[in-house]
Parts: sequence; structure tokens; C-alpha cells
Amino acid sequence: MKKNVLIIGAGGVAQVVAHKCAQNNDVLGDINIASRTASKGDDIIASVHEKGAMKVEGVLKGHGVDATDSAAVATLIRETGSEIVINVGTAFVNMHVLDGCIETGAAYIDTAIHEEPDKICETPPWYANYEWKKRDLCAEKGITAILGAGFDPGVVNAYARFAIDHMDEVHSIDIVDINAGSHGKYFATNFDPEINFREFTGTVYSWQEGAWQENKMFEVGRVWDLPVVGPSQSYMSGHDEVHSLATNYPEADVRFWMGFGDHYINVFTVLQNIGLLSEQPVTTAEGLEVVPLKVVKACLPDPASLAPDYTGKTCIGDLVKGTKDGAPVEMFVYNVADHKEAYLEVGSQGISYTAGVPPVAAAMLVASGEWDAKTMKNVEELDPKPFFTILDRIGLPTRVQLGGLGGEDKAWND
Repeated sequence: MKKNVLIIGAGGVAQVVAHKCAQNNDVLGDINIASRTASKGDDIIASVHEKGAMKVEGVLKGHGVDATDSAAVATLIRETGSEIVINVGTAFVNMHVLDGCIETGAAYIDTAIHEEPDKICETPPWYANYEWKKRDLCAEKGITAILGAGFDPGVVNAYARFAIDHMDEVHSIDIVDINAGSHGKYFATNFDPEINFREFTGTVYSWQEGAWQENKMFEVGRVWDLPVVGPSQSYMSGHDEVHSLATNYPEADVRFWMGFGDHYINVFTVLQNIGLLSEQPVTTAEGLEVVPLKVVKACLPDPASLAPDYTGKTCIGDLVKGTKDGAPVEMFVYNVADHKEAYLEVGSQGISYTAGVPPVAAAMLVASGEWDAKTMKNVEELDPKPFFTILDRIGLPTRVQLGGLGGEDKAWND
């Protein structure tokens, strides 16, 4: 059984990961947190101790590291004796952290596709541009690398696999992410503004009719009537999981839908139209070179600061359609999370909670051997049932509506 975890990153999601690792440190052993600013890790450690989250006595320690330096990451892995690395830093560091794991033999888990700061919406499938290029090397060296193990991507990939396992043929996978909560701010993003905006300023890719389709953001909208949160306006968006699901299930249409209110769209549109969401540097009249998107990020609230006043719920799930024994069949697999409950438990809002709990469940499955694949895998390539079992226990229960939305509602294992 693998033990000892190194967490890369110290934002809102990392806080959730640290708390959940601490709650399960009888399985995960020593916990080390590393970020460029070591004091951020110290703040998370203080939060874990304040909540009394450590299940058993053990190591919980912070470190400073430049995660874009794979050699430095490898050195820290060795110094801490870490066997599992949970990377919840910015997506810009993925390949560097992965390289550090390949060098040391540590298992690698992340929650998003790698990105380069000066590139947006590269040629699909996005995973093929970076992580998948290391797949053969991981297999050769026996390195377990689990890609996109957050909620979306991550849990929603497992939802798709679970539904498809109950079908003879799959025809479509629609992933729907609705945040019906309120943070009380004039405008804010629920996670890193830079990464958040980059998702929506480029081409919206979906996989339909056996080919990549292109749309503009907010061009294709739909109202989904979901459990608990009710009718919610959403728009087809580009997202990580579309790129692996389309590769693994090319016969299915694969789309991602995210909920947006009119106020968000209005502010976003103004920022984009005047160039403030550009990732390309500009020079001010004073001769300073700045990246507009980074300036906007600096002006917006830190997503972690939203947690104390956040109320409401999220609903994220997959509507999967196909056939079974020649007849049409639909299944909606989903989770509902509560912002206030997340804050009371771990000090983070619900978006961070849904993103941070799943990689800990994945780490526990690597530790037990059930997901210790000794190669690179996306989540839909792994058995979802043990994943759901742990998620049920540590805070994100999975439910199913048979017959699609509005159908018979039950726990996934009933």
C-alpha cells in the first residue's frame, strides 16, 4: 500500500485536499504541502489543526518549491518520501510536476489539462498536446499517472463510464455543471480567474457526429431542470473532459454545459471586448509590459476569500443516452453539494470542495492498489465503483436518475 502524499499548490482546492488527506491519513500517511509561497501552505496547515482534521497523529508540513522546476519537485519528492503527488497547482505546472514524478517513481494525480500561459484552446484533443505524449514513458517506467481527477474533469468522467457500463451502445454524453450558489460579491470567479477566463475566451469545442465542432462562447444555450437546483440556464462550453471522453467514446456526441447568469455574461463580455482578458502582453504608456488577464486576476477577489459568505448548492452530473437490448435508455448520474456545509467542514466554498475531494479519493485508491495502474489513465478508463464508494464516504455521494432527468432517483449502488 502506497503512503505519504505531497500536495502541490496552496489555493482553495489545495485546502480541501489537505483537510481530506488529514481526515484519511491512516491510509495516506505523511502529508506535505508545497507551493511557491510557503506561508500559504502554513495557513492551510493551521486550518487543518484548527478543525482537528488529523485522523491519527502524523506529519503535516509545508514547503516552498517552484513547481515549474521539475528537478526541484523531484528533490522534494525524495526528501519527503512522498509516493503519491496530488497536483492542484495552476495548470501551467502540470508537465513539470509530472516529469518530477516520472523521475522519482511517485504516482501522479492532477485535476486539469496542462496549459501554456501564451496559448489558449489548442488543437483538440487537448490532452494529446501535452500529457498523452508521456503515456508511453509512464507505461515503460511503471508510473501511475491519473489525469483530470477533480470533479469536472474527473468525477463526471466516472459518471459517464458508470452509465455506459449499463448500456450496449452510447449515443451521447452531456455534462452539466450548475452552481446555484451566491457569493455576495459584485463579480468574482469560483477558482483561479486566469484559468477560469481562459476556458471561455477561445473556441468552444464539442464532439458531435464523429467530428470536432466549433462554436463561440455563449452561442449555444439551454435550460436544464436539475435535481435540487431546478431550471438553470447554461451554455455549451469547452472543457477538459470532452477531449478524453471523445477519444475513448468516439461513437458518442460529447458536450459540456456550464451555468451562467446574465450578470456574469455582461461583465465577461465587456472585459473581453476591451481586451482585458487577453493572455498576450501589452505595453503601457509608462513602458511597463503587462498581461491584461493577469491584471484582471489581481483586481478580483481571491476565490478562497468567497467561502465564508457563500450560500446555496451546486448540481453537477452527466445525462447519458444510449441503447440496452435494442431499446433507448437514459441515465442521469449526479451529485449535489452545499457551499455552507463545505465551509463549515473544511473552510472552503463548494466549488473548491467538489474539485478537492475527488483527487483524495483517487489517491486512496492508488494507495490500496485498486487504481495503481502503473501507466497513464484518464478517469473513465478506471473502474468507477470503488471511486464512488469512497466519494460517498468522504463527502460527495453519487445519485442516479433512471430514465434520464426526472426519472426514478436513487443511490448509485441501490
